Amino acid sequence: MNYVSTRDKECKVTSAEAIRDGLSKDGGLFVPEKIPTLTKADFDKLIELSYEERAAFVLSKFLEDYTYDELLGYAKAAYSRFYGDDPCPLVNVADDLYVLELWHGPTCAFKDMALTMLPHLLTGARKKTGEKSKTLILVATSGDTGKAALEGFRDVDGVDIIVFYPSDGVSDMQKLQMKTQIGNNVYVCAINGNFDDAQSAVKTIFNDDAIKADLLSKGYKLSSANSINWGRLAPQIAYYVSSYCDLLAGDRIKFGDKVNFCVPSGNFGNILAGYYASKMGVPVNKFICASNSNKVLTDFFTTGTYDINREFFKTMSPSMDILISSNLERFLFEISGRDDKLIASRMAALKKDGKYTVTDAELKKIREMFDAGFASELDTKDAIHMEDELDGYVMDTHTGVAMAVYQDYIERTMDTTPGIIVSTASAYKFPADVYQALTGKKIADAFEASEKLNEETGLEIPEPLKGLREREVRFNDVIDKKDIANAVLSYVDKK
Repeated sequence: MNYVSTRDKECKVTSAEAIRDGLSKDGGLFVPEKIPTLTKADFDKLIELSYEERAAFVLSKFLEDYTYDELLGYAKAAYSRFYGDDPCPLVNVADDLYVLELWHGPTCAFKDMALTMLPHLLTGARKKTGEKSKTLILVATSGDTGKAALEGFRDVDGVDIIVFYPSDGVSDMQKLQMKTQIGNNVYVCAINGNFDDAQSAVKTIFNDDAIKADLLSKGYKLSSANSINWGRLAPQIAYYVSSYCDLLAGDRIKFGDKVNFCVPSGNFGNILAGYYASKMGVPVNKFICASNSNKVLTDFFTTGTYDINREFFKTMSPSMDILISSNLERFLFEISGRDDKLIASRMAALKKDGKYTVTDAELKKIREMFDAGFASELDTKDAIHMEDELDGYVMDTHTGVAMAVYQDYIERTMDTTPGIIVSTASAYKFPADVYQALTGKKIADAFEASEKLNEETGLEIPEPLKGLREREVRFNDVIDKKDIANAVLSYVDKK
């Protein structure tokens, strides 16, 4: 199976090349030429398998350059780094309401589900394509991707990784996780700006022929660990398939019964993976796209216009503090009938004017499967508090956004379809805000808040976050957003 660019379907590459390069030369995102499907017999088989086996099976449908055995080996290696018996347990918190916990990995965030796999996929891609140059991975992060990518790629042979994050746009825990990262091939740098500034600068570097030529002369080729890389997105499809299998295995539903997924969304990669799972055959009634106060996605699903010309808010759910949702490009490509020229024109309009509008026919198609809503800071706190009061379940702030939006969706629609809230981080990644939501008490220090949260709830502090305060801080650089390219070249010159 080949992969094509969302902006030029004549640009075709193999799955290994798509993973190696991360981004198409025309600035588009790679998507498979066709979406593979799963039969009832496949689901019957998957029900009996471990998560690692399910993931390898799903990936084998998309990544034909890799054998099933290779992918299974990667999955076993990746998910052996998770704590607990199941990498992504599906927890029943109330009647027909479930939480898919994706944060039992080495950095306590859902990005681990893909970023423990991507290093294996990229290493395999380098071998399969005969790549001799070193790979330089550039990452813009709103919090969780950075640490997960750093942890996944640290000391991987033939790879260096640089992460840029907004200096005042991540939680204290997220920031310290990145600043204390170990590894001889990693570099972390804060910027004076927001995530969109970092993401735009990184994309500009990918499209700058002069910079790429300079890097190549020094032995480096660029790639990405953000979800613009298909190798980052594909492993996420697996947990949507697996959660449906878990419901089948537990006799909670029968095959063919539909479910809802409510996903806290910023860059649109997580929910897009669910959309691809539905195209494979997972029966979905609605995807509910949950935003915080930066509700550009909610407004898009409501009006059909995507407009980033708006105020930017810093919230207690910082991984969703995003206005330019890169993966929406892949979704638009699919619902437009894979019209690459149309997508190219819309992305040009977004860059020039900061907005574009889909057709009425496209919006109708979108609304058949998607709903959307947003939660204010107060809404999020109330949802965290109420879920603890009603069901004894403790959520992080991003999951709190999703819970608030889902409860609003149920009240609006009276939908009785079983619902899955996709939980993206441990509550201990944002302990001060979670503790305040539960008790009304404000504690500034994240580590003191963690201890108080543990005392209040009995929820165990995850192993990866224990002892974080004592780790050595290695990276303190803060630069202007316009200096990101210079920082990349400077890093390479010092290697």
